[in-house]
Amino acid sequence: MYQARIHITLKPTVNDPQGVTVLSSLHRLGFNSAGDVRVGKFLLVNIDATDRAKAEVAVTEMCQKLLANPVIEDFTFDLEEISASKSAP
Repeated sequence: MYQARIHITLKPTVNDPQGVTVLSSLHRLGFNSAGDVRVGKFLLVNIDATDRAKAEVAVTEMCQKLLANPVIEDFTFDLEEISASKSAP
């Protein structure tokens, strides 16, 4: 079993109004050293796969078909092999 840590972010050329709002709020709170802010999504997905290659294919397909919008978002992920006991909530 594998756990995927998926990061989904807007492509650099896509405007990020949430990021602009967060940056403005940080500056109002006195965090003037904050620069560009981009807001994204983070997902943890447990994959019941027999090997790493199959887990990578499954996560890539999940991201391409549902989790990320390929027109405006990029995704990256890391896989960690986990025991079945770690997968329970």
